[in-house]
Amino acid sequence: MSNSVLASAEINKDENVIWHQHQVTKSERATLKNQQPVVLWFTGLSGAGKSTVAGALETELTQRGYHTYLLDGDNVRHGLCRDLGFSKQDRRENIRRVGELTKLMADAGLIVLSAFISPHREERSLVRELLPQGEFLEVFVNASLAVCEARDPKGLYKKARAGEINNFTGIDSEYEQPVEPEIHLNADVYEVSELVKQCIQVLTERSIIR
Repeated sequence: MSNSVLASAEINKDENVIWHQHQVTKSERATLKNQQPVVLWFTGLSGAGKSTVAGALETELTQRGYHTYLLDGDNVRHGLCRDLGFSKQDRRENIRRVGELTKLMADAGLIVLSAFISPHREERSLVRELLPQGEFLEVFVNASLAVCEARDPKGLYKKARAGEINNFTGIDSEYEQPVEPEIHLNADVYEVSELVKQCIQVLTERSIIR
């Protein structure tokens, strides 16, 4: 099939795909769950503790009776994004897909916890723009490269230093720290339990949870 035919087919598809508005609304789903939907977007270097903190926070929220779902970077690449590599373009597409998924989950009335390195501010901003104001909370799990490399829970830094992994964030690929995250967690200093308390405090102050 020629490029012109493919382009034409893509245009026709866009013209004929129409958003279907369901009778049950986002507000009704959230009310049924007795909570405010929100996306907590955990970002930070590999080994900073994003998934660990997000998992502990989800456990705490679940024990309090809230409806949650945790999206983890590695888990998503086993299914939804398994066709993507780690080039700049593929990593951008990975975040785009996850962003659209978090939007749908928030529409279902859930508290969504999303743990991804997501190294570029622009990509994180694109996800923020998908959601209503106040429904996207950027959570910066801030641990220094030295600490993350010392932890190296998956042995990835060692492989990156040996040249076995290319485009590894913090080594040969940049990480852009959040400028004004809604939640800033100092993972170099505090234990996971304290970081969870800090998250709970912000969620309570914002009336997302009681």
